[in-house]
Amino acid sequence: MNDSEAVRDFEAYVAVAWPRLLRSAWLLTGDWHRAEDLLQTVLARVYGRWPRVRDGAPDAYLRAMLATTYLNWWRRRWRAEVPTERIPEHSGADPHADAGVRDVVRVALRGLPRQQRAVLMLRFHADLTEAATARTLGISLGTVKSYTARALATLRADPALRALLTEEAQR
Repeated sequence: MNDSEAVRDFEAYVAVAWPRLLRSAWLLTGDWHRAEDLLQTVLARVYGRWPRVRDGAPDAYLRAMLATTYLNWWRRRWRAEVPTERIPEHSGADPHADAGVRDVVRVALRGLPRQQRAVLMLRFHADLTEAATARTLGISLGTVKSYTARALATLRADPALRALLTEEAQR
């Protein structure tokens, strides 16, 4: 595959995968703008490795990169934004259509420690095994299990989430 084919292949993949990867990033950050920044940072890093990445499981690889990049952002202050004269136009579906539900989930997830949030995203959104999650984050299998248990217990006890589930069940 030559360079122009690799670029077209990468662009085609990003066009299709963007919404699902953006949801993964949002689960980590709880903010659409930070999620876009996180995803763009990860995509910029993977661009040069694309021929090797695409032959494996690119979604899993990118979600793992999202989690590790997100965790590294909080270890050091982010200063990589560059202002532009013109704001890009937004296209596509309205990401705010279900704002009420997303807001309740965002608030509940933001109440979790960042490590627990990363474990939940990798386990349940990226559908990684406990062992794969442990390898990705560089933590033990037992830590993944305890983070998962604590995070789920916290979410189950959240009154806003409970009210949302009760409301959904009545529909």
